[in-house]
Amino acid sequence: MDKKIISTGAIFGMLAIILGAFGAHALKKELSIEELSTFETGVKYQMYHALFLLFIGMNDKIAQKTKKNIFILTLVGVLFFSGSIYLLATNSITSFDFKIIGFVTPIGGLLLISAWALLLLNYLNNKS
Repeated sequence: MDKKIISTGAIFGMLAIILGAFGAHALKKELSIEELSTFETGVKYQMYHALFLLFIGMNDKIAQKTKKNIFILTLVGVLFFSGSIYLLATNSITSFDFKIIGFVTPIGGLLLISAWALLLLNYLNNKS
């Protein structure tokens, strides 16, 4: 499980850098300042959670079952939160109206908050 968590964290980190560069260079001329700022928010949260997954995967004080649950919450949370933000921020340059998926963003945020809460509960319940 640790290998999967760390690999996913590394992939999320690489993609965050790629998407950040794409936003700063290729999308700079296509999006408004507000849309670009929104896109960057997705990149930031993706990178935060890439680092979070690396921390989880390398931490021996977290039970494997808890790691698995944190991993799933974070994976789906990033896909929902950052993924929907990327689509919503680039809505003006696509032919599809991504506003219909806007409800996914707060669900993703709630999943990310839940992953952090699970880490906190694990820490508070740890007797060692």
